[in-house]
Amino acid sequence: MAEKKVGTTETYKKLLTTMKSGKWAPVYILMGTESYYIDKVCDYITDHALKEEEKDFNLTMYYGADVTAQQVMDQARRFPMMAEKQIVVVREAQAMKDFEVLEKYMDKPVPTTILVICYMGGSIDARKKVLSKANAVGEVFVSDSPRYDRDIVSFIEEYLKEDGRNAAIESRAAQVVAAHIGGDLKRLASELDKVLISFKEGEARVINSDLVEKKIGISKNYNVFELRDALINRDAVKAQRIAKYFDENPKAGGLFALLPQTFSFFQNLMLAYYAPRPINESAIMSQLGLRSAYQTRDYIKAMKNYPARKTLAIISKLREVDAKSKGLENVNTSTGDLLKELISFILH
Repeated sequence: MAEKKVGTTETYKKLLTTMKSGKWAPVYILMGTESYYIDKVCDYITDHALKEEEKDFNLTMYYGADVTAQQVMDQARRFPMMAEKQIVVVREAQAMKDFEVLEKYMDKPVPTTILVICYMGGSIDARKKVLSKANAVGEVFVSDSPRYDRDIVSFIEEYLKEDGRNAAIESRAAQVVAAHIGGDLKRLASELDKVLISFKEGEARVINSDLVEKKIGISKNYNVFELRDALINRDAVKAQRIAKYFDENPKAGGLFALLPQTFSFFQNLMLAYYAPRPINESAIMSQLGLRSAYQTRDYIKAMKNYPARKTLAIISKLREVDAKSKGLENVNTSTGDLLKELISFILH
């Protein structure tokens, strides 16, 4: 079966469709830096591959630090009791000391067993036999955090539509949430749920900036997205005002929230300069893989304010500040001062 190299919503949906049709693989390796989809796939298998009354004797749950590969294989090779299948789950499989020994099981997996291996915090080296063998007989799913703001916004919009939530979010509010929380999908889902439970029955379920501020605690005026907007428009007064607010209210955002999404923006801005001529909304939209011309407007504004040479210098400065924020070649400069230094460099 084909390996799913990117754990996007789309690949998750394809895997879910296969499972809903009753086609269960004998082995699932679920791995990656983002645990949200790993948990979703694992939960779906344990919830649906067995009837409720079959689970007592046919659902076995292990944790990597507490089990050996041999114990897992012995359990997986047993036959189910009064059921067509059994499920064996290994959570936190990266903590297994002899994880690679599981490759022996992949040579001849038991068709009446569904072995689910949840490998968290990263991916297994593609050169390892355990991965290639699992990919040959089962499903390998890689769940990584979204890299770009547009992907985070897409996740937010999809999450609100699916599973009977029947909700929507205004574009500005979605961008604010994406910029503030970033690609932590579990936290995003949790924060969105806080807003959803506030709706009354029969009420239009549309999330706006006021609800985001009230229920999630992200100020509609002082947030990472507004700061980025100020930088794009070279609005020094607004940028310094937000930076001061962040310095006085660390939980509101600050340097660590700003760095990834600002780096992503200026990296895309550099790519926009290489768009086919003439550089217009259509060319930028195609070059950056954006979904609508509306999303290109920030880049068109920024291109007027930041020439390509300055954009390159900003990208270099962002890397420098990121390193300093992690303590590299930096002894005394606070994150608040680093943020002010970064903003001053970008604007001048």
